[in-house]
Amino acid sequence: MERSEAEARHIKLVHGLRIHDHAYYVMANPAISDQEYDRLYRELVDLEKAFPDLMTSDSPTQKVGGKALSSFSPAPHLTPMMSLDNTYSEGEVRDFANRLQKLLPNEKLIFTVEPKIDGVAVNLRYENDRLTIGATRGDGTTGDDITANLKTIRSIPLALHFDAGITGAKKILEVRGEVYFPKQGFAKVNAERVAAGEETFANPRNAAAGSLKQLDSKLVAQRPLDAVFYGIGHSSGYTPISNHQKWLEWLNNSGFKTPERLWVCQNIDEVLTAIHELDTLRKTFRYETDGAVIKLNDLALRERSGVTSKAPRWAMAYKYAAEQAETLLHSISIQVGRTGALTPVAELTPVFLAGSTISRATLHNEDELRRKDVRAGDTVVIEKAGEVIPAVVRVVLEKRTDRAVPFLFPSSCPECGGKVSKEMQAGESGAVLRCTNYFCAAQMRGRIEHWCARGAMDIEGGGEVMARQLVQHGLVKDVSDLYSLTMERLLTLERMGEKSARNFLEGVEISKGRDLWRLLFGLGIFHVGAGGAKSLGRNFAHLDDLAASSVEQLNEIDDVGAVIAQSLHAWFREELNQQLIERLRKAGLNFKSALYKERALVTSGPLSGKTVVLTGTLPTLTREQATEKIEAAGGKVSGSVSKKTDYVLAGEDAGSKLEKAQKLGVHILNESQFLSLLG
Repeated sequence: MERSEAEARHIKLVHGLRIHDHAYYVMANPAISDQEYDRLYRELVDLEKAFPDLMTSDSPTQKVGGKALSSFSPAPHLTPMMSLDNTYSEGEVRDFANRLQKLLPNEKLIFTVEPKIDGVAVNLRYENDRLTIGATRGDGTTGDDITANLKTIRSIPLALHFDAGITGAKKILEVRGEVYFPKQGFAKVNAERVAAGEETFANPRNAAAGSLKQLDSKLVAQRPLDAVFYGIGHSSGYTPISNHQKWLEWLNNSGFKTPERLWVCQNIDEVLTAIHELDTLRKTFRYETDGAVIKLNDLALRERSGVTSKAPRWAMAYKYAAEQAETLLHSISIQVGRTGALTPVAELTPVFLAGSTISRATLHNEDELRRKDVRAGDTVVIEKAGEVIPAVVRVVLEKRTDRAVPFLFPSSCPECGGKVSKEMQAGESGAVLRCTNYFCAAQMRGRIEHWCARGAMDIEGGGEVMARQLVQHGLVKDVSDLYSLTMERLLTLERMGEKSARNFLEGVEISKGRDLWRLLFGLGIFHVGAGGAKSLGRNFAHLDDLAASSVEQLNEIDDVGAVIAQSLHAWFREELNQQLIERLRKAGLNFKSALYKERALVTSGPLSGKTVVLTGTLPTLTREQATEKIEAAGGKVSGSVSKKTDYVLAGEDAGSKLEKAQKLGVHILNESQFLSLLG
């Protein structure tokens, strides 16, 4: 390559990688896949090796990308948070080990291998055993102070009690880890967003990053975030530890979640074996992984091997290639959610990918579709984004034909023909195209299905098929119409037998007595999830009290922040919603809160202040029933076992949670003992 060509290419690569760094680290919205980024980065590294004088101090090869967001206070790290060199080649893993051996001649090198968690890197600073600052990585030296948001993650300890430390010394410790969205929680949140007509998250990492960027920590608390910790930054005043394996044991004993598996390898062949074993196991983890992290175990040898300007010489990430497939996108359809949001969906020629046959993939929103220039008739590459949901990665432009035409968003709702407008709801990340017709059939179906859902009014048989038929035959326009249905009307529906109709009507009748929090959740008010609805139920004795409350009153409630308060206040002042409430009142639904009555009992209940973990299948109680009993008795339900867990309620087929509880000596209850404890 000529010098002039190299210079021009260098400018283009540097500019492009800076844009992608900003999209990934600052905006949490990557524009390209990890593999494509790594390919561009490697090209820049090779170019600077061939032409060393082109390298500058601000080249992407010399620093970690990203800057602290202006909406958060800056939080400097005591020890820089460096990124890792990475590879997709086993040969380069061997080269990494050979380089280290040359730097450390005659030393026995022992390596560790652990999962590379696909989340958001964070740094926790503890001073004299208490958490003082929690921050994002930012540019590697200064991040964003997100302490309030991190404190909402229950698995993060607020204080340490394990190490007495060095007598008389001030204790300061930086703990590094990754905040992630659990796979199951991610699927549930995306399903709720679809039902609510909101834009779905592209992958679990985006969901975690978007959550941590929220300025309202009460909103963050409603997201099922978790964290895993795998390293130490600055450490002073604590008993010295000699290697990485022992540090992980220390962290685990101190209440931190650490990687589920750690391999200690005596040579590079064992490292490669561990990488292959991890690739098989990682699909069973609660979090997404995109690789394996290889580290030198001995901390003294790490110190001797040193670092480059960007990455440590003693560690490397081996990244697994994402499974992709090429297929034809034959059309783009529009899905209308229960809030009227119009979401573009790619209709694909079915293709087998990552264990399932994929025929549809969300395009999220209009901006995403435009940015990727996706057109009907294109050949596209798809992958499981975060190995959870199918996503269109890119268009295969060389296979584009004249028949591929840009998609035009409809000027009216494709479901009802109603007017559409682009608007942004409080707490949303961007404007969404919505149908403004409240009586749009798609919105009516969505509202009815949500109302009948198990977590809301729990009406048996009120799923998607029933909702579709009720709306299609004009029997129901909103949820209040469910309470005037008769056997005769139901029997006019397709494939509706007398037994099914009777069961559904019985479920509708039973739902009249559901507690207030279920009714609130079932109404589908923007941003009001089940947790927020329960908090409202604990603070208001009657729906009318809630409806009359001010934004300031709502803001003072736990789990209800500014966004939720504004949303609630506005909802109760809409005339259509007021009319709906009156129809539900006439139908005889319960507007009183049992949780409010129980508040006095909660402070002195048998589980007051206790944390309980549920695992396995109980003989008679469902998971929801057990949770309600625990909360009614003053307890809190947690999803993970730690030293802070008071009880584990275990049923049949209890797995790793029960094993961990036994190791930690946590009190284990069966259902009979649990009910006896509650009296």
